Amino acid sequence: MPLLSSTRPIQRISTSLAFIATALVIPALALAATPTEDQRPNVVVILVDDAGLTDFGPFGGEAQMPTIQTLADRGTKFSNYHTSPLCAPSRAMLLTGIDNHRTGIATIPEVLTENQVGQPGYSMFFEPGVRTLADRLKSVGYSTYMTGKWHLGSGDHLPNSHGFDRSFALDASGADNWEQKPYIGYYDFAPWYEDGKAADLPENFYSSQFIVDRMISYLDSDQPTAARQPFFSYLAFQAIHIPVQAPREITDSYNGVYDQGWHKLRQTRHQRAIDLGLIAADTPLAEMPANSKDWGNLSPEDRLLYARAMQVQAAMLESMDSHIGRFVDYLDARGELDNTLFIVTSDNGPEPSNPIEIPGMKTWMSLNGYNHRLDNLGEKGSMVAIGPEWANASASPLNMFKFYAAEGGIRVPLIIAGPNIGKQNWQPAMTLVTDITPTVLDYLGVPNQQTDGIAITGRSMMPLLDGSASAVYGEDEAIGIEVSGNSALIKGDYKLTRNTPPHGDNIWRLYNLAVDPGESKDLRALQPEQFDQLMEDYRNYEREFGVIPQIEDFDYIKQTRRNAMKNILRSNWRPLALTAVTLLLALWLIIRTIYRRRQRQA
Repeated sequence: MPLLSSTRPIQRISTSLAFIATALVIPALALAATPTEDQRPNVVVILVDDAGLTDFGPFGGEAQMPTIQTLADRGTKFSNYHTSPLCAPSRAMLLTGIDNHRTGIATIPEVLTENQVGQPGYSMFFEPGVRTLADRLKSVGYSTYMTGKWHLGSGDHLPNSHGFDRSFALDASGADNWEQKPYIGYYDFAPWYEDGKAADLPENFYSSQFIVDRMISYLDSDQPTAARQPFFSYLAFQAIHIPVQAPREITDSYNGVYDQGWHKLRQTRHQRAIDLGLIAADTPLAEMPANSKDWGNLSPEDRLLYARAMQVQAAMLESMDSHIGRFVDYLDARGELDNTLFIVTSDNGPEPSNPIEIPGMKTWMSLNGYNHRLDNLGEKGSMVAIGPEWANASASPLNMFKFYAAEGGIRVPLIIAGPNIGKQNWQPAMTLVTDITPTVLDYLGVPNQQTDGIAITGRSMMPLLDGSASAVYGEDEAIGIEVSGNSALIKGDYKLTRNTPPHGDNIWRLYNLAVDPGESKDLRALQPEQFDQLMEDYRNYEREFGVIPQIEDFDYIKQTRRNAMKNILRSNWRPLALTAVTLLLALWLIIRTIYRRRQRQA
């Protein structure tokens, strides 16, 4: 049966009428519905890791993504949706509807600095009073499930403590996609947990397949025998986070696609975005970041490696999409597909880091079973990253990438499709990751319970989805975003932004996103009054939300290295201490032996 089939008009009409009837009754009546009457829609949130604005097929990417394409064709695609520049803050904002500084996940542990440790908003777990979408939906009768990457708190702060009935979660920024092992020295193992308890992965593990398989098993095990119960499924894929890994046969299908390099891809995606209507025809293409490699200056061997890395990334997206397709087919077989709301997005822009180039990484890789060879790139045992140049191309026509508050780091794809969601080719209104939770609550007729705990800061996007409004934020409303010193303030058409080293320079700049989403022309000197007003708005945002300014010499790569070293020392202090004592003892014995020999010779 075709995905999202429209060949069942009677079921579709009855489902739509049931939803409208549910939406019209007062919330108290909706919440009191008996199980046999409960025809409320299911909610599925699909979160992709590190996908740029033009990485998805429907947004102009090369990867074959027919499942997500079908959802996009049936629903609404957002062209001006913004998230945070980093994974965990984005996930916290998505799942709560609250600014990251009020959730406790202001940044990620890997780049946390000493002045932030232990401060309010920087605990690195959901703080008291923060309620997730799972908490809220569970309280009104939904079954709640989560599989995939969590990265929102350890120990007592795993998904089972935040509203999820069942969960199989990775409590790390990433991990290997073929085996249960870490991907960087910050971690000494890959911490997977099922329902809050340490868990092992199966022998035939591949992340995208497993995330879907486990979600299906949860839905199967809790399938009611008589009364229907709606569910919330949160599938948080590892694709396409480092290490980028995919089956060889899919990778091979992209042979030749990226052989012309990143300069050509940037131009191709820029034009494709224009052709699709994602951006205006006169949108300038952003410049590549300073110190970017020139494709023409690479050796033939390096070109092969870099081109193959991008093939692996496209293959990883295609593989993920095929497993999402299996999930959609499963819902169809259960008769739930036409009564399910889908939300598909990315947590932030494309990943620029290339850990292979970090001093000491190759030694760590050899000790942990990784290599970087062309003959098995993307397969088991392979460490793959696309690097900043391909990352910039993945965000084309935008500026920069993940970690940064430039548009390439925070403007990403968003697709919403489901019952009573109209088809819109492109929805151009400014929207934010914190808008997802209030949108779901509004769609289902669930009170957002603003007085219960920390208040939601996002807005419902339902007025955009039902056509009753063209915007959810006013022209004079300031919208702040900040993670680890990478900052943005959007107000109407204007955006103020600052980005930290190594790819940024800590200089504040002003852009008009309406005509320059690629941030190619700094207006600071031309419009000083506008700049000063947005600076004042940003300072107000910092004060209101408790932003702790970043240390002056902050560099996320250097900070990750420092924190990794601390973790290694903390986790291995006993064997390191024993090694140090053994070496000192050996040195003492050598010195003692030499001394005695000299004494005898004298």
